[in-house]
Parts: sequence; C-alpha cells; structure tokens
Amino acid sequence: MTSYCEYPTPSSPLASRAGPRQWAGLAVLALPTLLLGLDVTLLYLAFPALAADLKPDSAQALWIMDIYGFFISGFLITMGTLGDRIGRRKLLMLGAAGFALASLLAAFASTAAQLIVARALLGFTGAALMPSTLALISNLFREPSQRALAIGIWATMFALGMAAGPLVGGVLLDHFWWGSAFLVALPVVAVLWLCAPWLLPEYRDESSGRLDPGSVALSLLALLPLIYGVKHFARHGLDWQGVIALLIGALGLLLFIKRQRRLADPLLDLSLFRGRSFTAALLILLVGLMGVGGAMLLVTQYLQLVSGLSPRVAGAWMGPPALAMLVAAISAPLLTRRFPVGRVVTGALLFSVLGYLMLAWVDAEARTIQVVSGFALIYLGLGAIAALGTDLVVAAAPTGKAGSAASLSETVQELGVALGVAILGSLSGSLYRICAAEQLGALSTAVNESLWQAVSVADQLPAGVLEQAREIFTQSLNLTALITAVGIGLLAMVPVITLRGGH
Repeated sequence: MTSYCEYPTPSSPLASRAGPRQWAGLAVLALPTLLLGLDVTLLYLAFPALAADLKPDSAQALWIMDIYGFFISGFLITMGTLGDRIGRRKLLMLGAAGFALASLLAAFASTAAQLIVARALLGFTGAALMPSTLALISNLFREPSQRALAIGIWATMFALGMAAGPLVGGVLLDHFWWGSAFLVALPVVAVLWLCAPWLLPEYRDESSGRLDPGSVALSLLALLPLIYGVKHFARHGLDWQGVIALLIGALGLLLFIKRQRRLADPLLDLSLFRGRSFTAALLILLVGLMGVGGAMLLVTQYLQLVSGLSPRVAGAWMGPPALAMLVAAISAPLLTRRFPVGRVVTGALLFSVLGYLMLAWVDAEARTIQVVSGFALIYLGLGAIAALGTDLVVAAAPTGKAGSAASLSETVQELGVALGVAILGSLSGSLYRICAAEQLGALSTAVNESLWQAVSVADQLPAGVLEQAREIFTQSLNLTALITAVGIGLLAMVPVITLRGGH
C-alpha cells in the first residue's frame, strides 16, 4: 500500500478510531456522490427545454435519457478494479476531471448527437467516481462501527442528490438556459480537486497485476446488453429485440465468469461469493432495490397523473422520503452496536413492507401525504439496507479488493433499480391494460394503453373517462404494491438466517 497523506497504518494504535481529518475526508467524498445523484434527475426537468432547442427524434431522445445509465452501469466493475491497481484517489480525481469536461460538452451541445456523446462520457467518467469514493471510505475508517456510519452517510448522499435534482433544476431553468443544469458539476469538481490531495489517502494494491482487457470486454458484453434488454423490456415489453439482448448478455456473463476462474489476478474475484454475508448482502441489495425502483416509478406517476402535481411540486414531495432515508442510513449503523445486524436489516425490510402495504390501500382520492408517507417508509428501509448491505459487502473483501467489491455493490444496486422499473412497471402496465379493457371496453386505444396516453388526449375524452382511467391506474398500483410487499416480506427472512452473527 502507498499512502501519501501519512494516515495511520492498519497496525498502528491510532488506526482504530477516525479523527476530524477523516470525517472531513468523508465530506469530500460525499461531493461526487451527491453530484451523481443530482445528475440523474436534473435532466428530467431540463429535457423539455433541451428538446425544444436540439429537436431530437424519438430514438435520439431515448438515447439522451438512457445512455448515461448504460455506461455508468457497464463500467463500474472495471473502474472499481482499476482504482485498486492505479490508485483510488488518482482514479477519483481523474474521473472527476473527466466528468467536469463532459458536463461542459453537454451544457454547450448544439445537436442531439453531441449531447448523446457527452452523456456517454458522463456515464463513463461517473463510473470512476462511485467505487472510488466507497473504497476510500474503507481506507479512512478502520473501526467497524465508524466505517458503517460513514458508509451510511455516503449511501444517502446519492438519494439526496436525486431528491434535490428537480428543485435545483427548477431554480436554474427559471433563470438560465437548459445547459446550466450540467454546469452544477464544475464547482463540485473544483472543491474536490482542491481538498482531495490534503484530506484523502492514496491507496493501490501493489500485489495486483495488469488489468485484463479480455475481462473488461466480456464484462461490457455481459452488462450492457443485460441493462439494455431490461430497459427495453420496461418500455416495449418482451419482444425479440429485448430477448436477443438478454441472451447476448447472459452469454457474455457466462464467458466472463469462465475467464475469471482461469485468471490468477481476475477483474472480479469470484472467491468473494464464498462469504455468506457477502452473498446475502448482494441479494438483499438487488431485491430490495427492485422494489424501490418499481415503487419510485409508480409513485411519481401517481403524483403527477392522478394527483395532478407538476414535476417540480412532485419532486419537492420526494424530500420527506429522502429525509427518512437519511435518518435510517445514519441510525441503522448505530443500532448495530446494540443489536445483531441481521435483526436490524430485517426490521428495516419490515418497515418497507409496511410502506408497500400503505400503497396497496391508497385510492384515487387519497391525499398526497398518504402516498408520500408510504413511500417514505419504503425509503426508510432502503436507507438502512443500503448502508448496512454496502458495509457488509466492503467489509467482507480484503483491503486490496475493496474497490472491486464496492463496484459490485453499486452494479447490483443499479441493476436492481433497472429490474424493478422493468418488472414491476410492466406488471402494473399489464394490470392497467387488462382492467381498462374490462371496464372501458373499446372506448379509446390511448386510454386502454396507459394513463400517460389517456392524459395526453384528455380533451378528446367523454366526461368521467379520465377519472375512471385514474382509478384503474390506482388499482394496478395497489396490486403491484401488494405483490411487492409479499416479496420483500420473504426477503426479510434472509438476514435472520444468514446474518445471525452480526458483522
């Protein structure tokens, strides 16, 4: 290990407890995490303005929205392992600089094609930020309870950024052009570059070999088609294009695993999966985030299409759930000092179950506060499992593999959200179409297809039809939430069985 900041070594007596300098370092690491969360939701509010300016066609519009997620998910594993090899702080600073340059390109893009390229670069460089920040936390905080608390704070920064995105975007668009939404990255990166050399230790695994290009290629062959297939499934259903993408991704995954087993120094150390807590934590994160991804999609649709809130006001209502997540992410690691971690994770998942059950009994006349309260309980559970699950994954990995473990944790969470949107979104959509066909007959193709389309032709519909469509959407949300509650309830049994011994 190479440390340039003269931090205590693991064998030093001072290494057991972090001091003010380490906590200041955590504040620095929170900046890029917050930035990545902001970048996810800023574009949703800015999209109408940039679409009017750049005039993308339908395919370009989809790529503008999706390519960022494809690249950040596809390169997470590669970047996490690369940071272990070349230096985690170095990769963080290089990634931040690249993110700032890509943000400039996006802000001043004059065509849709230029914006698509800039968004791809944002995803590529953003993938260097997330595992680097998480792996560096394991260097800053050696004492388990402090590390768990630090990861809890880190885990909620992304959600806070997502919640603040619509508000920040709204303020910027009230005063500036759409490109200003991308320029938020510049002051954040400037502060990171000024503070990182003084507050963050450098770490690289001197025993690691060279990065294997074949493994990188196979990881992309696995992840990119899988993520594309899941997103395509969510938007268009399971057609041949989606099936082919999923099959290519599955083949790439099998080839990737086979290659990792042969290499002496693999891109992803598969031996990590032998640890019970490591594998259980990944399963909890994957399934837990699936539920959250589906709930987020349906709740935001409910607030805008059923309650009739504007995107900005709906975004503001996401503040209380984000606060609930912050409270849970900070308090859950503190609770593990008194209770076994398995019980804390189970309790958090049961809070989420209660939130899903609240959504299962919402009706079309429900007050906004009722819907947001249910979602806040779901986010409360998310904050705890994101903090504790991520800590379990990182803690189970050797010091030299922390970046690789961190990237795997992030990849699983990204995939979980995508699967939740695809599976639960499709389930809700199917339920809506079935009920609409039964209750509305052949009144209107748009009405029978989705509530979005019904709202778009609201001025052409007979009186009362839109209200019926809103009731049908709410019924589909109810049943989807009930099914999710059962699934998360079953998941709550996993930590009781697998995490009996705590950390």
